[in-house]
Amino acid sequence: MARTCSKFVWTAGLVVCAVLPVSSQPRDPRQFGSPAALTCDAAQIKPDSYALATRVQASIVTEDRSRWWERFSIAKGADDLRDLNWGSLFAAERAVELDPHNLLAHAVLARQDVLLGLSASRAEAEWRAVLDNGGAVVWTATLYDVDVKSYFIVAFDRLALRVYRFGELAHPFGTHLGMPKFPGSDRERLWRAWAGCVDAKARPEASVPWSDVREIKAGNWVLEFKLAQKIIVGSDGGKRKELDVIKMNLHGGTPTLETHVSRDPIDPWNIDVRTMGIGPLAYQERVRRTLVKFVDPDGRIALPKASRSAGW
Repeated sequence: MARTCSKFVWTAGLVVCAVLPVSSQPRDPRQFGSPAALTCDAAQIKPDSYALATRVQASIVTEDRSRWWERFSIAKGADDLRDLNWGSLFAAERAVELDPHNLLAHAVLARQDVLLGLSASRAEAEWRAVLDNGGAVVWTATLYDVDVKSYFIVAFDRLALRVYRFGELAHPFGTHLGMPKFPGSDRERLWRAWAGCVDAKARPEASVPWSDVREIKAGNWVLEFKLAQKIIVGSDGGKRKELDVIKMNLHGGTPTLETHVSRDPIDPWNIDVRTMGIGPLAYQERVRRTLVKFVDPDGRIALPKASRSAGW
């Protein structure tokens, strides 16, 4: 897990690197063993640890990493996403070092360890600690069958899969080209939810008990949850859809980039070079395999074989 602090966000990076130990030192997953009791209560968490799990996370996610012309580059987008993911991980690791009882920091580690494909044993330990202490492992997501221009908050806990509108926890928020923009650290309710502590007063669009999940299928870009009963999900964009399959893209997975070169058979000097982003199938597989270990110990939920292919 050795990695330097040299290339993720500078604004948030300066904050994180200032409080992190020398990051060139290897991190032993055992040093982050989760304590028996974790809490979401900010009053019971050391202030620096709480800040690293909320305000610093917000700065890392919202940092503008690219100039406008670089946003047309698939490779630059993938690099930016990797930097975001590593920055989030480093901040959460330091938060746990400062206060091992910080549930928010453990929930971020639970997500990031699976997302980055790091230590499976640490990821499972973090998931177990968070879920056993009443927390959730949370992602932002796009539900393509509901609204491609809206975000959702998806929380996985011991009892259910819960889907919230982004605006339920982030309101008010801005948009850019019709897509939601993540608000800053002043929207604490959102960043606490993103770190596994969802406000009990927040109203989910859907709450699906694990007994109603029949199958979880891993695709290149999405996970598909097949349900025993239909649900209705509404978006911030005003769209509503009845679903018996939730097709969700859990944000954060980094695609594999492939370059394809073709030559014109008549004019060999006419070369076409295309860079394609291939969905992170291994990431989807890690999420569903980790998830069912904690919510389906009896192996009732079907897990169809995943295969790399075109499309979803």
